[in-house]
Amino acid sequence: QVQLVESGGDLVQPGGSLRLSCAASGSILRIDFMGWYRQAPGKQRELDAVIPSGGSAVNADSVKGRFTISRDNAKNTVSLQMNSLKPEDTADYYCNAVLATLSSGRPSDYWGQGTQVSVSS
Repeated sequence: QVQLVESGGDLVQPGGSLRLSCAASGSILRIDFMGWYRQAPGKQRELDAVIPSGGSAVNADSVKGRFTISRDNAKNTVSLQMNSLKPEDTADYYCNAVLATLSSGRPSDYWGQGTQVSVSS
C-alpha cells in the first residue's frame, strides 16, 4: 500500500510565501514523476508543476517565476516553494506521484489527501 501525505497548507497574505511538502511511503519500487496540482472551488484540478526522477521540472505558465518544485529521490519527497502568492492561488493542493509498487511493477497514479492554501488579506 502506498500513501502520499501532504503538509504545509495555511492562510497567507497576498505576496507571502508557503512551502508545501509531500512524502510518499509504502511498497514503492520507483517513482517516475512527482507533481503538484491545485483545485479551486468549482474548478477542475490542474497541474502546477511536475518533476521527473531524472530530469527538469515543468511548470504551468501561471506559476512560472513564483513556484519552484523540488524533489528528494532518496527520501521519496517532493516540495513546492510558493512565493509571491496571489488570491487566485487559493485552492486545495494535491500531491501526485506516478509510481510503480513492488507488487505491480507498473506505474500508476497516486494522490495525497490535499492541503488547503488560502491567500487573503
